[in-house]
Amino acid sequence: MKLLTPDELEAALRDIGARRYHRLHPFHAMLHGGQCSKGQVQAWALNRYYYQASIPLKDASLIARCDDASVRREWRSRLVDHDGEHDGDGGIARWLKLTDGLGLDRDYVTSLKGLLPGTRFAVEAYVHFVRDKTLLEAIASSLTELFSPVIIGERMAGMLSHYDFVTPETLSYFDKRPPQARRDSDFALDYVKRHARSPQDQQAVLAALEFKCGVLWSMLDALAYAYVSPGLVPPGAFVPDVT
Repeated sequence: MKLLTPDELEAALRDIGARRYHRLHPFHAMLHGGQCSKGQVQAWALNRYYYQASIPLKDASLIARCDDASVRREWRSRLVDHDGEHDGDGGIARWLKLTDGLGLDRDYVTSLKGLLPGTRFAVEAYVHFVRDKTLLEAIASSLTELFSPVIIGERMAGMLSHYDFVTPETLSYFDKRPPQARRDSDFALDYVKRHARSPQDQQAVLAALEFKCGVLWSMLDALAYAYVSPGLVPPGAFVPDVT
C-alpha cells in the first residue's frame, strides 16, 4: 500500500462521496423531483427522525473516549446543534417540526413504533461503529458532511417547488445545517489528514467513509422497498393513509 499525501487522501475521500453518497439514490431523485406521494414523504421523515435522534448518542460516545480536550471541545458543539440548549431548541426539535408539518403525530414519531427494521439496523450499526472503532475511524465516518450542503440545497428547492404540503417553516431544520456541516466537516477532514499517518490508517479512514455512505444508502433502500416497489411494508411499520 502506498502512503498518500494529505491532498491525495482528501481527493480519495471526495471520490467516495462522488460515487457513493446517497444523493445518487433513486429515492432521493423521487423525493426532490416531486414524484413522491405525501405518504412516501411522511415515511421518509419518520424514518429519518431515528437517524437524527441517534446522532447525539454516537457523538457522546466519541467524546467519552477521546483524551484530547481540544477535540472534545470541538466535537461537543455537535451535541448542542442537535440537542439544543433547552427543550424545543436544536436540530432534533426542528426535525419534529418537519414531521408535525407533514401531519404525523409527534408521540408516534418519537415512540419509534413505525420504524422500518432496515432503518433501525442501519442507524444502530452506525452508532455501534462510532462506539467500537478507533477514534480516527469514528471521526472519518462523519465525513459524509462534506457532501451534505449540496443535497440540502436540492432538497429544499425541490420539495418547496413540488409539494403544496411543504412550507419553508416545515423545512426549517435545513436552514442551519449547511454552515454547521461545513464547520464540522472542515474539522474532521483536517483531523484525518493529520492523523492518518500510515497506509493502514488511510485505508481505515477510506473504509469508514464507505461504511457511512452505505448506512445512508441502505436506509433509502429500505424506504424504496417498503413504499415504492414492491411496496411491502413490514409488519408494525408505518402505513401511509391513502384516503
